[in-house]
Amino acid sequence: MPLLNEPAPGFRARTTHGERALADYRGRWLVFFAHPADFTPVCASEFIAFSQAYDRFQALGCDLLGLSVDSLFAHIAWLRSIETQFGVRVPFPIVEDPSMVIARAYGMLHPGAHTSATVRASFVIDPAGIIRAITWYPMTVGRSVEELLRLVTALQTSDREQVFTPEGWLPGGAVLMPPPILMPGMPFAPALEPGDWYYRLGAIDG
Repeated sequence: MPLLNEPAPGFRARTTHGERALADYRGRWLVFFAHPADFTPVCASEFIAFSQAYDRFQALGCDLLGLSVDSLFAHIAWLRSIETQFGVRVPFPIVEDPSMVIARAYGMLHPGAHTSATVRASFVIDPAGIIRAITWYPMTVGRSVEELLRLVTALQTSDREQVFTPEGWLPGGAVLMPPPILMPGMPFAPALEPGDWYYRLGAIDG
């Protein structure tokens, strides 16, 4: 199972948009997410939400890529059902993984699982192909698309500005300055703002 700040395992597979490889996404951010199975209610709610937020992910230079162990034919039938029943066209590809090779490479299948359903996992992969964040949800609970948008934005802001983002940070909010790691860098003078040397709020442009 890959860990944070490690290269995402490479693969090439059939998708609902033709054959795709992980390397095709180099140079852009990617949210690569697994869903337990097609034609399931929680997964349908997630795909509707991902589709409705697609343009917002694109504005961040971030692509979406889904996966389950269902076949390509099941994926296509399910996407047609979502469009027919809910009026939502899914604009991003879904990977088929009937051999479970990709799911196993990403740790999406629990070794003790009684079914082949992939867990509700999400991997945020940066333009260099490095895993920057991982989230896991059970089959019964849908993940938050809004939180994934916030997570990608926070990672990009942290990289670009060389800052940390506090709990619940949203664009435009205060950020945290990296604390000094050497004694000479520690501000011992009384601070004008609440906090201490390890907790210094700041602002960034834009």
